[in-house]
Amino acid sequence: MIKNYFKIAFRNLAKNRMFSMLNIIGLSFGLAGFMFIATYVFDELSYDRFHTKAERIVRLNAHIHMGESKLDMARTSDMMGPILRDEYTDVEDFVRLYTSAGAKLIKNGDRWIKEVRVAHTDSSFFDLFTYQALHGDLRRALTAPNTVVLTRSAAERYFNTTDVVGKTLETNDAGNTVYQITAVIDDMPRNGHFSYDFLFAMENASYESWGSLLSHNFTTYILLRNATDRSLLENHLEEYVHKHCLPAAKQFMDIASMEEFRTQGNVFYYDVTPIKDIHLRSNLMGELQPNGSVQYVYIFGAISLFILLIACVNFVNLSTARSASRAKDVGVHKLLGSSRSGVAGQFLTESLLLSFGGVMVAIGIVLLALPLFNELSGKAFKAYDLINVRSLPLIGFLTLFVGLVAGYYPAAYLSAFRPLQVIQSRSVINSGKSFFRSSLVVFQFAISITLIVGTFIITAQLQYIQRKQVGYERENILLIGDYHVLGNQAKAFRDEVLNLPGVKMGTVSGYLPVSSSSRNDNPYSKETVMSAHNSVSMQTWHVDEQYLPTFELELTAGRNFSSARIADSTAVILNQTAVNHFDFGSEKEAIGKKIHFQLGNSMRSFDVIGVVKDFNFDSLRDPVTPLGFFLGNHPVEAAFKIEAADLPALLTRIESSWNTLASGYAFSYRFLDEAFDAMYRAERRMSRLSLAFAALATGIACLGLFGLAAFMAEQRSKEIGVRKVLGSSVIGIVIMLCRDFIKLVLIALLIAVPIAWWGMSKWLEDFTYRIEMSWWIFALTGVISILIALLTVSTQAIRAARTNPVDSLRNE
Repeated sequence: MIKNYFKIAFRNLAKNRMFSMLNIIGLSFGLAGFMFIATYVFDELSYDRFHTKAERIVRLNAHIHMGESKLDMARTSDMMGPILRDEYTDVEDFVRLYTSAGAKLIKNGDRWIKEVRVAHTDSSFFDLFTYQALHGDLRRALTAPNTVVLTRSAAERYFNTTDVVGKTLETNDAGNTVYQITAVIDDMPRNGHFSYDFLFAMENASYESWGSLLSHNFTTYILLRNATDRSLLENHLEEYVHKHCLPAAKQFMDIASMEEFRTQGNVFYYDVTPIKDIHLRSNLMGELQPNGSVQYVYIFGAISLFILLIACVNFVNLSTARSASRAKDVGVHKLLGSSRSGVAGQFLTESLLLSFGGVMVAIGIVLLALPLFNELSGKAFKAYDLINVRSLPLIGFLTLFVGLVAGYYPAAYLSAFRPLQVIQSRSVINSGKSFFRSSLVVFQFAISITLIVGTFIITAQLQYIQRKQVGYERENILLIGDYHVLGNQAKAFRDEVLNLPGVKMGTVSGYLPVSSSSRNDNPYSKETVMSAHNSVSMQTWHVDEQYLPTFELELTAGRNFSSARIADSTAVILNQTAVNHFDFGSEKEAIGKKIHFQLGNSMRSFDVIGVVKDFNFDSLRDPVTPLGFFLGNHPVEAAFKIEAADLPALLTRIESSWNTLASGYAFSYRFLDEAFDAMYRAERRMSRLSLAFAALATGIACLGLFGLAAFMAEQRSKEIGVRKVLGSSVIGIVIMLCRDFIKLVLIALLIAVPIAWWGMSKWLEDFTYRIEMSWWIFALTGVISILIALLTVSTQAIRAARTNPVDSLRNE
């Protein structure tokens, strides 16, 4: 019996080659899309689950809001971890990561190499986190100062071997420090929320505020004794604020209690994030690397299911549409004794064969398109990640599932035909019109239209960000990193670069108007006695006198810094938002006023000499917050405004000057607009993926529409012949055949528009500065959808309309 099923199935599929190919192609692309997105979603959900103690590890976060200045940080003080461990029994251990120093220069032979995947950490690091040791004892690896643990890649890069325990590395910190290598671990998995090649002992961290309870510069993780102790820890955090942070705050602020501080609209509290939630559910200042978004996981997960459903819908539509050509076959089988279950089994066998063929083709598509998908998604998947021993049972289940789900309705529908009625009459067969099939077409196009609208809106928002005047010049700004290595030669290098043709001006600072640069917030007050009521949390940037003109920041009142004025060492330039927060009145009235900052036991005062127009120094998701410029030396990165016709030649000359004055240190550069674009990498990736998925879903839907149009043209061939004999034109017949399909697309449009509007409104809420969703986006989507449907259907309609009526009527 089974052998017969397969034999007949192969014959039927071969007999109806066009429908078989359309089914296989539609299924294969749908399955390939599903496999890609499912792999992406599962990878996003897998972050940090490889740590054996992941259920008990949480990260501490700090939330400090004063006025409109909001600090939501994945950072704490250096003291918080030790205090919590010592005072609360439900805290088993802690580990801190210090990364505020940024990159390190590590000596390799006679050259200094810039390494950015570096961190200082406690000796308990390997007690909390699970990594495979290749050499050395991880339990004792970081217990002593001047020790470092390397990954496999780092060891091979510097020593061409992993057996390097006992060897040394020299870094540029603290006047060049020599570290002994105590262990080598395998490369950290890419599905972790941090990834480092060098782990240095915490004792060597270059930090100036050890013991300060209100300086938040450390990423702190807590190991709970039991996973259920998280609520206990959160209760302890409130007690920690009252017991430790409040007394520290009272040293420089007139504050009676945290209740008073909070009743004045301020916020200060700590909370925790389970380590398994960090990648998808955390987006705070000081994240160790860009995280994902659970919102995108939900969206792409739904898209993957919809694409799979569209592929299955195609199968159902085409199979039921072919019922006319299979009806008498079913009738004959039933008259010869076949049961309904036997006929249904025949159709399910054909469905499973098509599903198997679709899966095989889908695997080929996945292997061929994997590099493109990696480029679109920002991942680094290999073929083994998608096709491996663990995924083979899933692929087998997917074949069976799709075959049964897609084949169930055709099997149930066709096997229900009554044999005598089918053989004696064609009344059981309609002309291709079916409410069920029409509903499936509407479903397909509603999904496609929703994806197209989403793609348009995401693209429009990104273009708006690119075009928006953010208040500073970001084009043609060359950034040169590791400026501090120049030492005494820093001024000479700057002067040499400024004398090059094509270089207009330059500045040196560690503070750039993009969110990936240094950040430093401190409370200031316009009164000499700071209180919760009069303090303003403000960004403090140390810059030189060329900073404002280089970035073309506009002064609305007062003047710029001047190094010739000694008094400017205690001067400040505020942005407009800071002036408003300090309640200085107008911007001109702010000039000459003072703001005060508590430094230890002394109060420092700064004279306001200028007011700069607000500019967006963070992502456009966030509003502008108070900012103050202070004259100072912060030689981290140099920014040069250039207008060079021959950029490669200019870069070569700048690099030559660098190599002369900073011999042995690698020359590195980037452009400010690239750093700006990096802030929106996730949105750009989503835009590309949405475009790809929208095209895929629409393409699959069009395949089904093409097959359905071909079937309807075939079913109505005699009607078309009669109409042509009676004088109908080709255009009239084409319009007649296309009219029903256009109605379905219009219904899909009416369903999709409100869904797309609601979904994209929610997405745009994440941006403080955003576009308005215009009616033309939905109108354009509707026009595109109708044109796609017309192009798809009209090819078959024109072919049918041009057929000689004699050919269709000769048998009547």
